[in-house]
Amino acid sequence: MGQITAVSRSGEYTFTKPNEDVIRLVAGLGVEGDVHAGELVKHRSRVRRDPTQPNLRQVHLMHAELHDELTALGFPVTAGALGENVTTRGVDLLGLPTGTRLHLGAEAVVEVTGLRNPCPQIDGFSDGLLKHVVGRDAEGNVVRRAGIMSIVLVGGEVRPGDPIRVELPAAPHTPLQPV
Repeated sequence: MGQITAVSRSGEYTFTKPNEDVIRLVAGLGVEGDVHAGELVKHRSRVRRDPTQPNLRQVHLMHAELHDELTALGFPVTAGALGENVTTRGVDLLGLPTGTRLHLGAEAVVEVTGLRNPCPQIDGFSDGLLKHVVGRDAEGNVVRRAGIMSIVLVGGEVRPGDPIRVELPAAPHTPLQPV
């Protein structure tokens, strides 16, 4: 079982999201008070393309193990710094299949929709960081490591220290793709 190490939100389009003591997830919308909350897409580049798309990026989760790795490489990254809403530890987020349900704390449930597709803004946060969160494997396939995206199925309060329970979908499993 994993654990939530931090929760973050921002009411404005900022790259980094400040940490909070608690956030409230709202079913079908996302993080209450976060700029990316809503039934329809809120990411600015996606809104420009088609504002009627469903919002599959309501809650961004990132594993603290990535922060540890990046800090060891000389990129001091802390919870919320790369724009995530929920920072986790002890769950292989990138290895989860599409449709996995994550039970966060006592009530909230999110459904994993896909991978975050990191953008060049990451290098604006720290020059050279992008190549450490997106790269290629031995076969030349793109590997995205900047967390996962989800939608809120069941709302509730989420705070640091809360447990995370993983509920896998029925097989066969579909690997995560960028959303």
